[in-house]
Amino acid sequence: MTAFALEPEQRQWCRQLRTLAVETLRPLAAHADLPPGAVNRPLLAALGDHGLIRRLLPATAPEGAGGVPGEGSGGENRALETCLLRESLAYGCTEAETALALQGLGATPVALYGSAAARERWLPEVSAGRAVAAFALSEPEAGSDAAALALRAEPDGAGWRLTGSKKWISNAPCADFYSVFARTGEGPGARGVTAFLVPADRPGLTGKPLTMLSPHPIGSLAFDAVPVTAEDRLGDSGGGFTVAMRTLNRFRPSVGAFAVGMAQSALDAALDHAARRSAFGGALRDLQSVGHQLAEMATRTEAARLLVYAAAAALDRDDPDIALRSAMAKLQATETAQYVVDAAVQIHGAAALELGHPLEHLYREVRAPRIYEGATEVQRSIIAKQLYA
Repeated sequence: MTAFALEPEQRQWCRQLRTLAVETLRPLAAHADLPPGAVNRPLLAALGDHGLIRRLLPATAPEGAGGVPGEGSGGENRALETCLLRESLAYGCTEAETALALQGLGATPVALYGSAAARERWLPEVSAGRAVAAFALSEPEAGSDAAALALRAEPDGAGWRLTGSKKWISNAPCADFYSVFARTGEGPGARGVTAFLVPADRPGLTGKPLTMLSPHPIGSLAFDAVPVTAEDRLGDSGGGFTVAMRTLNRFRPSVGAFAVGMAQSALDAALDHAARRSAFGGALRDLQSVGHQLAEMATRTEAARLLVYAAAAALDRDDPDIALRSAMAKLQATETAQYVVDAAVQIHGAAALELGHPLEHLYREVRAPRIYEGATEVQRSIIAKQLYA
């Protein structure tokens, strides 16, 4: 029931996506019997079959490589469409939403900066859900401070050798390729980082899964003189920080949309429970403390949604303040989702803490978005800096 002026076709599409998430994608996620760290490839294939993954790839991707002309391949509302997609899937199946988003995050550097050969090789496979992509930025000593990367890219003839490690990498170690950021040394800090496409079968590249509170597989990677060539480079030498930030700025509003979808799901569950549950001689919703809590949850969710949509609209217009708006949207939406899910659990009481309850599931999954793709504190720093720009 948003006040944002969505078109009737957009609202209908969101309803269809929610139905798809609940009836088709959720069973694939719920019944998956996967070893630790494994990617749910049947779920990815279903997302590809329904044409959803290609909608996240940049419109600059070549025809036939995910940026196909027509529906979902570009146009004025591309970022808004991405937000509606992620919000709707998150409402019905967080695993499907996350699997979808990670494909977009890992493949976007290739779509924007990869060679023609790299795009032709990988993007159709990513779009179809056959190849798993990953975005390898974080390191043991360089999480939020991306300019502090230590993975070395040492010159080796016409190419480089990558030596070092990455940690907390989504889809690792089971991805088929990684967008990797390494230090080539053209300058200090961010100016000395270059991005590379690294297929998982490169000699010297190994990884292992990490056991974490996360809605998706996360692992670490070790690089032992892994060879890369100029053909593998994404963008210019020394331009890797730009590749990373352009990718993250594209996705931050839609991370907020993911959070809004979770918040709305928790809010609807709380509204339903408060209407049906009897307490102290009446419906739970009739208690003023519960009614006020629900009102606060609804207001914060709507405010977060509008910030997300505003950031998406700014991105579609290529506004100069997209970094500010993206940071605001990601900050407000993820913090709101944490609050709303926690409040919904409180309204439900002990039942929501049972393993398998939808809110128990959301309670575990809502925590990670406040950290990844720029922690809450990083978003506040971006906002503060932009206020004086």
